[in-house]
Amino acid sequence: MKVEARLFDITTGFFFLSAIVYGLWAKEPVGTVGLILTGGLSLIVGSYFHFVARRLEQRPEDNPDAEVSDGAGELGFFSPGSYWPVALAASAATAGFAMAFWQIWLLVIAIVLVLITVGGLVFEYHTRPNSTD
Repeated sequence: MKVEARLFDITTGFFFLSAIVYGLWAKEPVGTVGLILTGGLSLIVGSYFHFVARRLEQRPEDNPDAEVSDGAGELGFFSPGSYWPVALAASAATAGFAMAFWQIWLLVIAIVLVLITVGGLVFEYHTRPNSTD
């Protein structure tokens, strides 16, 4: 996680430096505020990665002298594919469309679809494959 934290530290510095240069050069408040807020969001993510990196053991990505083979091995269990996120995205897009054009009947349908797909995603049952080890 230290690599990711370092990347966000660099982007945070870039956005804040860009906000200063843009604010002095363009004298336009909206773009300056946008760059400051972007830097703030980058700072939040970078701080989270620093927080997590202190609590995890060192990964091969964090060791500059690591070999490719140091990252070999089991990475963990990844559940099989699910179609619920696609349905959730479609129902959320429908809700956004309904709010953009202020179609109340479509918004009601979209909210019901969002609730159904969230329930399907949360209560989806996956069985873990039997391990032969």
